[in-house]
Amino acid sequence: MSQYRLNLFIPHEHAKRLDELAAKKGVSKSSIVAAALASWLSPDAGDQREAAIAKRLDRLTRQFERLERDQNIEIETLALFVRYFLTVSTPIPEAHQEAARAQGKARFEQFVEQLGRHLMRGRSLVREVVEELNPDAARLDGAALGEDQERDS
Repeated sequence: MSQYRLNLFIPHEHAKRLDELAAKKGVSKSSIVAAALASWLSPDAGDQREAAIAKRLDRLTRQFERLERDQNIEIETLALFVRYFLTVSTPIPEAHQEAARAQGKARFEQFVEQLGRHLMRGRSLVREVVEELNPDAARLDGAALGEDQERDS
């Protein structure tokens, strides 16, 4: 392949970075500039970059949609629980409110400790409840999950 000599003026910072890259990669500055120019002039390069970005954006969109769905489920669950709790809870007489506050504080501390232990285990409470309610289905789901993981490897 014949080559064409070209003298260029580039900013000092670009020249410095080109020198560093050539030294680091162990290639000539000409080959780096030629590769960059080929990439810039290639009609497919822009399309490939755009396709890769679009693919990544689609994946991020699906992840955000799942997060939004899960968050909506959590919000609705909490709202239903609060409404139920407020509906069925009886008012506490004035004389017992101080004891109720103390008991509430102790229960909350217990709850936070239990939550911490649960999060450290890394298991899903929902999965545990489903397994307790329907152990046969949970075993089937676990077996299917194992098959899927084997296929993916």
